[in-house]
Amino acid sequence: MAEFLAAAVAFPTVLFSSAVLVIAAFWLLVGLGAAEHDIFDGDVDSGALGLGGVPVAVAFSLLVPVAWLTSLTGTVLLDRTGLAGLGRGAASVGLLAGALLLSWYMTVLLARPLRRVFAAGPEPSRQDFVGLTCTIRTGSVGPGFGQAEVAARDGSTALVQVRQNGRDPRLTAGSTALLYAYDEEREFFWAAPYDPALDPRSTAA
Repeated sequence: MAEFLAAAVAFPTVLFSSAVLVIAAFWLLVGLGAAEHDIFDGDVDSGALGLGGVPVAVAFSLLVPVAWLTSLTGTVLLDRTGLAGLGRGAASVGLLAGALLLSWYMTVLLARPLRRVFAAGPEPSRQDFVGLTCTIRTGSVGPGFGQAEVAARDGSTALVQVRQNGRDPRLTAGSTALLYAYDEEREFFWAAPYDPALDPRSTAA
């Protein structure tokens, strides 16, 4: 036990030992409601390190313990070799770099499944299609029948039921229409003719 305690306060492990204490204090504050888990997200770009998609505090809380454990183990092994002087100093610096590299790699792997947790948002709704353009897929559209294909803002597509009032020019297969309202009770969209050139999502030829 004394061997591990000595290693925990020796360079380079002492750097990570201090960080572990800071992390523990931070999550204590989060648990007490005195801080938010995403408080640092606006100040640090973790995406540049391949850790985007999870709060900075969470990524740091994964990285530091791995680095601490790696450094602690390496320091104990170095102590047993009997290295001293410049050789020990160089080995300690190398251990610091290796611990950081290994902890970064492990944190990237651990962060991948967490991205789905922190990216979870509200359930998609058919109301999300209102205001988008669609392509008519049936021969025509009327007050009682019609289908169209619409692309959501995330790139996915869906085939939806559409209806048209009798005052607008008739929509036919392949024409572009605007979904301007959704009937919750009867589960269809009201569509109106739309000029594809006005679609902000279209690209100029």
